[in-house]
Amino acid sequence: MGRYTGPKARVNRRLGAMLYENAGATRASDRRATPPGMHTRGGRRPSNYGAGLAEKQKVKHYYGLGERQLRRYFELVKHRVGNTGQVLLLTCERRLDNVVRRSGFTKTRPQARQGITHGHFRVNGVKVNKPGYLLRPGDVVEVMPRENVRNLYRGVIANQPPDSLDWVAMDSENLKVSVLGLPGPSDISLPVDANSVVEFLSR
Repeated sequence: MGRYTGPKARVNRRLGAMLYENAGATRASDRRATPPGMHTRGGRRPSNYGAGLAEKQKVKHYYGLGERQLRRYFELVKHRVGNTGQVLLLTCERRLDNVVRRSGFTKTRPQARQGITHGHFRVNGVKVNKPGYLLRPGDVVEVMPRENVRNLYRGVIANQPPDSLDWVAMDSENLKVSVLGLPGPSDISLPVDANSVVEFLSR
C-alpha cells in the first residue's frame, strides 16, 4: 500500500489489532474498542471471505505492503518447504523497515520507511533507500555517518528499548545492527491467522 494516509485509529478498530503504533491512533483505539460505524456494536459475524480479507488487510497495514507487493511475496514463498503462511510472515519480518523498527531506531514502521527513503541507513556500507529490502544473515545495517542524523536516532533509542530478537544483534553505541540468522516462528510480531491469508491469496 505504498503509503496509507487515512485515519489510522479507524484501521486499528476495524481490524481489531494495534497495527499502527503512533500515539494518536493508540489513544483513540483505547477510547473506543468497537469497530467504527453505527451498525457494528452487535458484533455481526463476518463471512469466510470477510474474515480472510480482514486477516490479509492486517498484514498489508502492519508491514506497509501494497496488494501487488503482498502477492509477489506470496508467489515467492508458496512453493517453499514448510507452512506457507508462516514463511510469508517470516519474509515480511526480514524487510529492512521492519528490522529498523524492531531494533529501536524508530517508534513506528512508517517512521522507519521515511528514514530509509531519505537515505538514513546503509546495508553493508551501501546506502539503501528501499524499505522492502530483504535482509540476509551476515548483513550489517547502520545509520549514515552524519552527525545530525545519528543524533536523531540516538535520541529515539535512549527513550525506547529495542525488541529482544535472537536473530539480530543491536549495537546501540555505534548505531549498528548485525543480522545473525533468519527469523523463526517465535519472532513473528503480528498476531494474525496466516492460514486464512494463504487461503484468501490462493483464490
